[in-house]
Amino acid sequence: MRTEKLQGQLKKKGSQTGSGGSCANPYCSCDPCSCKVCKCGVVRLSSTERKLMDFVWRAPRSEVTVREVANEFPDYAYTTVATLLDRLVVKGILRSRLVAHTKRYVPIGSQDAHTVVLMHEALSADRDPETALRRFVDGLTRDQKRLLRDTLSEVPPSTKATTHGHR
Repeated sequence: MRTEKLQGQLKKKGSQTGSGGSCANPYCSCDPCSCKVCKCGVVRLSSTERKLMDFVWRAPRSEVTVREVANEFPDYAYTTVATLLDRLVVKGILRSRLVAHTKRYVPIGSQDAHTVVLMHEALSADRDPETALRRFVDGLTRDQKRLLRDTLSEVPPSTKATTHGHR
């Protein structure tokens, strides 16, 4: 019950109602998405949560147990890892299920999808997204700028962004 209540609160905080349509946000829980800027699943992770999620995202199996994660992070108590994983469920970035008295966790969406959601959220929240984007590009390494140029050159000019409500 507590999990559903907290997830509902997170959902209410991020959503903005706008024109109808669907979005490409893998974390979107609207059916259909009607957010002007879809912020479903926009989650800020602490550095410790990020470390755990990095492990979960790259885990060889699709599901992980608390024990598997705790073994990877021996500096953290088993109970701390269990609590952090449960918080990530409440934040909507993991799902859990009980199998033979063992909780198993699976990520909702991929690591790169999470990064995309955060990048879109950051740009849409800025009063001057053009300047923010220019400063972001200025901070990229030469290789990252080359990758960005190559990626942009592959996108046809007529393609309209539909990710997270941007049209």
